Amino acid sequence: MTYRTVIHTPRLTPAQRQYFEERGRLESHHHHHCLHHHRPLALESLRRRFRCDINTLPPAFDPQRVRLVVSDLDSTLIALETIDELAAEVGAKSQVAAITERAMAGELDFAAALRERVALLEGLPVARLERVFETRMKPAIQPGAADTLAWLKRRGIVFAVVSGGFTFFIERLRRILPIDHALACRLEMKGGYLTGRVLEPIVDKDTKTAFLRDLARRMGLDPMETAALGDGANDVAMLQAAGLGVAYHGRAVVRQHADACIDFGDWHALRQLLEHP
Repeated sequence: MTYRTVIHTPRLTPAQRQYFEERGRLESHHHHHCLHHHRPLALESLRRRFRCDINTLPPAFDPQRVRLVVSDLDSTLIALETIDELAAEVGAKSQVAAITERAMAGELDFAAALRERVALLEGLPVARLERVFETRMKPAIQPGAADTLAWLKRRGIVFAVVSGGFTFFIERLRRILPIDHALACRLEMKGGYLTGRVLEPIVDKDTKTAFLRDLARRMGLDPMETAALGDGANDVAMLQAAGLGVAYHGRAVVRQHADACIDFGDWHALRQLLEHP
């Protein structure tokens, strides 16, 4: 069996280059390297040793066949947790952030934790959501995301976002990023204020997985022709359902179930994973 391992750095020291060349055929690309080899590598050890992302593609996965990429929103496409920023508007950020972290680590039921956090937003003016989007979310779009989404578009790859976050923000992101499909939760609003309730259905791990599978089915795709990105426990099942599941600066529970881990780099690393036949 021949393995393909992407080394997500354009620069290797002579010693690092020698290490990889002794294990297979090393190809140099503009922003990264690709190693073709016959024996598995100890990836975690190498990542710590070389301080860069190193990922072996699943043997049955062909990057050239990918036609659908599905991504989580918070801490994946954007570098923040939206609900934590909303909570800052009512002086409850630390309280909500603590719940968010436990939910993303898989320590809490996601739906129950979401309802608990949204309840603390009762009375927040909807106009504040617009301010959060303009001043915090837009500047927090992950480095390399816009370029990578444009690259996906040029290749005819559909890009979708599925999130336990909120449609209010994704609708506005779609005005500035090429997002083809989206699914998220809806905040209940009355008289220009949040009621403190989230409308059903809540986008949990099962909803995310079903979203990916349904999109693939409607596009006539095999699951191996899809890729997915996420960072929290709510994303694990979706990553496992995709041909390539990528943990993007993910929690431990996500990293241990993912096919690839992006811990040091940004969204350009996804492009590098999808470039090799």
